[in-house]
Amino acid sequence: MASLVTNRGKYLILQGIFRNAGLPTSFYMALADQTTTPTVDHNAFSEHTEVPAGNGYTSGGIALARNATDWDVLTEDDTNDRALVQAKDLVWTASGGNLPASGTGARWLDCLDDNVTIGSRQIFGSFDLASNRTVSDGQTLTIQNAEFRLT
Repeated sequence: MASLVTNRGKYLILQGIFRNAGLPTSFYMALADQTTTPTVDHNAFSEHTEVPAGNGYTSGGIALARNATDWDVLTEDDTNDRALVQAKDLVWTASGGNLPASGTGARWLDCLDDNVTIGSRQIFGSFDLASNRTVSDGQTLTIQNAEFRLT
């Protein structure tokens, strides 16, 4: 699964490390459709089109705490000169109909901060799901190994 770290995400990471400011208490992983292709210049979730809430998807996505349970892999890779962090498996179960409830499906997974206003949440990065994803009632959409690499 291809990913990108937005320029805003890079800024927020450095701000948190070097100034200890602006860190969210939690992150959100939210689904967006193919209406807009994410770029490194996107800052707010309002620049993307979230899939409709309902049928097992809650607007704003799944909350992830800043801990070793929700971010279950953290690796320093000296051989490849990089570090990476990986989210736990994310699971949505369609209930009451298809997930998403309407539209062409989920194409992107966005990692967001915890702003109360969902559209104002800052985008740390986006993951390309490679195609539009729709699951039928009773089925699950599971995203594994959503990983950020810094080189």
